[in-house]
Amino acid sequence: MDGYDVVVLGTGASGLTAALAAAGDGASVGLFEKADRIGGTTALSGGVIWLPDNRYAAEAGVTDSREQSLAYLHSLSNGSMRPEMVEAFVDNVAATLNWLERETPLQLKLVPGYPDYHPEHPGGLPGGGRSLEPELVSTYELGAWRDRLVGGPRRLYISEIPSGGGTGVIAPELLRQRTSASQEGLGRGLVAALLRGCLDRGIEPRTGMRAAELLVEDDRVAGVRFESASGSHEVRATKAVIIATGGFEHDPELVRDFLRGPITHPPGVPSNTGDGLRLAMRIGVRLSGMREAWWVPVVLVPAADGSTTSTLLLRERTLPGTLMVNARGQRFTNEAASYNALGAAFHAFDVSAFAYANLPAWLVFDDACVKKYGVFGTAPGSGAPSWPARADTLDGLAERIGVPAAELAATVARFNDHVRAGHDPDFRRGESVYDGWCGDQTHYRTPQATLGTLTTGPFYAVPVHPSALGTKGGPRTTTTGQVLRVDDTPVEGLYAVGNAMAAATGMAYGGAGGTLGPAMVFAYLAGRRAAKN
Repeated sequence: MDGYDVVVLGTGASGLTAALAAAGDGASVGLFEKADRIGGTTALSGGVIWLPDNRYAAEAGVTDSREQSLAYLHSLSNGSMRPEMVEAFVDNVAATLNWLERETPLQLKLVPGYPDYHPEHPGGLPGGGRSLEPELVSTYELGAWRDRLVGGPRRLYISEIPSGGGTGVIAPELLRQRTSASQEGLGRGLVAALLRGCLDRGIEPRTGMRAAELLVEDDRVAGVRFESASGSHEVRATKAVIIATGGFEHDPELVRDFLRGPITHPPGVPSNTGDGLRLAMRIGVRLSGMREAWWVPVVLVPAADGSTTSTLLLRERTLPGTLMVNARGQRFTNEAASYNALGAAFHAFDVSAFAYANLPAWLVFDDACVKKYGVFGTAPGSGAPSWPARADTLDGLAERIGVPAAELAATVARFNDHVRAGHDPDFRRGESVYDGWCGDQTHYRTPQATLGTLTTGPFYAVPVHPSALGTKGGPRTTTTGQVLRVDDTPVEGLYAVGNAMAAATGMAYGGAGGTLGPAMVFAYLAGRRAAKN
């Protein structure tokens, strides 16, 4: 039987950070991954980390403080946050960053200008300062693990692509240089840096190991039973087990039983099926935040082989010349709001029809938008891709997508009138600085960054699906990540971090990286506490 001081389950950012923190405090660490590849949903993400009151912002002249940060988060809480958890997050940002830079290969930098997702709320930062991203990392330094990361090469900074305020255009010579050096950024760059830190400390992940049961002795967690292709294995943990297995968005039964509304086509790794949640529930832990998720709308982009890829709908819905409608042909939300906030629009319920009021939904746009900005991977000046529904007139488009033609025409006419007047009184699109961040940067910080008329045929429509980057619910923990029982007493030897714990920020999503920021801070705290258990 194998044995370690600390056993970590999962190799996303929270698992890798927890493993490094525990090892840094002298613990022997076993790192286990259910899938065959390393990185989880983190590797597919933008790799942005939301950390309020950080020194990178201070060095850039951004004014922020503990008081501002807490005021902002509490303004988004709607009673869903535990104050001690939010305070622990904000109060340990500096320590986590100092440790990361000193003890791991990960280096971070500020994403210039990236506004908070609700920057007009008390304590919000319209000019950015809380979103950080990893410096590029050469995956050559991973040796044989270089080809074991989730996803494909991503040789970019978030600040170079439209969702991070960039153009998306990289000079060919620069791209060749990065390719030659095998440099990566975004989520894969973040994972690569943390994985390299683990390998440098002799922590080699073991893949294909699904955690099936916690071993409990004398009322404390003492190890894990794993299932793998070679059979069942028991691994002892003399100090602690840290659950970092991600959420449960890919388990239809758990989604049905816990989430407040429907999700389909989750874009994260399919291994997120709630293994950690089930481990914890079997020993009687207290759960919290189970109805919440990191909501996001997605579209299904077809590939040449007939398959489809669930793709985050971030940019196109904010461009001038676009709007979203439901089956009645009516607008129902601020299309340019943060993707997490937008999730609530798909949970609205029609009590008379006894159905979700805004499902199905479509993104509608015109040819002028296509030509000026490019959509779904096409370049400005070129045509639309072949897969969206298309018609020369709005009436024809309404027939194609099955919505009332008169309602769609009236919706577009009303929206066009509001655009010409310069504001959207129905849903306040364009009032927030964030609304235009992914829109027309030539008009950024004005409503025209996201408001534009739909007048030029042909017209297009794409189905929009409610989804989630990951789930937020899980075991309730202490401020250092120790899992609590239903009577609020700690489970000795058991910790949870990342999307496998009850989210410290409740229903809120503060800004870009709002998932990874708390995940890494609490992973740092949990790893250190577990090593001293």
